[in-house]
Amino acid sequence: MSHSSRTRIWQLAWPIILSNITVPLLGLVDTAVVGHLPDSRYLAAVTLGATLFSFLYWGFGFLRMGTTGLTSQAVGRESDGEVKNLLGQALLMALGIGLALILLASPLIELGLRLLDGSPAATELAREYAHIRLLSAPAVLANYAILGWFLGQQNSRITLFILVLTNSVNIVLDLWFVVGLGMTSDGVAWATVIADYTALLAGGLLVLRQLGRLSGHFLRERLANIKAYGELFQVNAQLFLRTLGLLFAMAFFTAQGADQGDTVLAANAVLLQFIMLTSYALDGFAQAAEALVGHAVGRRDWERFAESVRGAARFSLLAAGIATLAFAVFGNGVIALLTDLPPVRDTAATYLPWVIALPLIAVWSYLLDGVFIGATAIREMRNSIFVGLGVYLPLWWLTQPLGNHGLWLSFSAFFLTRSAILIVYYRHYRKTRWAFNVDQGR
Repeated sequence: MSHSSRTRIWQLAWPIILSNITVPLLGLVDTAVVGHLPDSRYLAAVTLGATLFSFLYWGFGFLRMGTTGLTSQAVGRESDGEVKNLLGQALLMALGIGLALILLASPLIELGLRLLDGSPAATELAREYAHIRLLSAPAVLANYAILGWFLGQQNSRITLFILVLTNSVNIVLDLWFVVGLGMTSDGVAWATVIADYTALLAGGLLVLRQLGRLSGHFLRERLANIKAYGELFQVNAQLFLRTLGLLFAMAFFTAQGADQGDTVLAANAVLLQFIMLTSYALDGFAQAAEALVGHAVGRRDWERFAESVRGAARFSLLAAGIATLAFAVFGNGVIALLTDLPPVRDTAATYLPWVIALPLIAVWSYLLDGVFIGATAIREMRNSIFVGLGVYLPLWWLTQPLGNHGLWLSFSAFFLTRSAILIVYYRHYRKTRWAFNVDQGR
């Protein structure tokens, strides 16, 4: 791997890694602000509402991923007009979905709160919180499209700027509304809505500046022609199915832990924080791979494609190895920082070995997700999820006598299966679909 390739991967990855770190920081501030109110139902309401929107908006993450893959390929083909049109199409799709979510607010919120099953007092406050938060759906989804568009052009620093701006505005407004104005969970919701639209305004200004640097023109007939959305719809539909499968895997893990009692549920929640920490770095390198691989596919440059994958793989394996070593050495100390309840600490320590092994098991699924998004080989990603579930669920059923060890074994097997399936696909397509070179593509 050349020095320039290593440098490019790192330049793309580090802003994404820092962007990811800002997300839990906002959650900590929300918890701290509302957690100091005199009644715990406000904190419970924000927790319920935030959980609902995490799942809801995560389901539409395809607007970011699909836009990145298609934009990076258009950049590789040096088609500025197509780059512009992809942004317009993605924004129109985001606006349509966002408005639909607002129109369907009541049934969506009632279904979500019923599934979360909070106390009556907390649920009533969470309902108010959710109706306010849903007003920002068009902004949130449009921001996904904008972030994906910039990443597809290998500009991850915009991602960092927009997310830091969003979370900074959110934190300041949290403090002002709740501490300064005496609002409660509704103040936290309004702070988030205003921050989301502030980010959209800033992103829109950055988009206008970038559009001025691109040649080519918007093709208005493409924006109005439903057939012109074919590739974007196809890619995003497969990504949506893939995300639903992943959401199910996570929800199933949480539900089965809850069936084993509050202590196991709490211990698993603590251990999942380790996985979130690992994902910050692995997602950074995977998203760098999305942009670089997509660019290589657009140029039909196999050498650059292969070099990008090798480079991202080395960084990802290094990050996974560091995570595994850190969890082995400092895992019990981190558990102690996350909870001071002795039963939860002891239970989490019992299952810590699974978390120590998981970064090295899951690293290929993170990396190859990025590769396949960049290459817009989305069906293969979708297939890996559902084959993984085909191993996960039967294995959990067979290992129920092992209790939570059986659950962690099944969860780990899900990631291992996904990694194996994606590796098989990658090796196959490397010899067939992606075995092009520069001369063949020009």
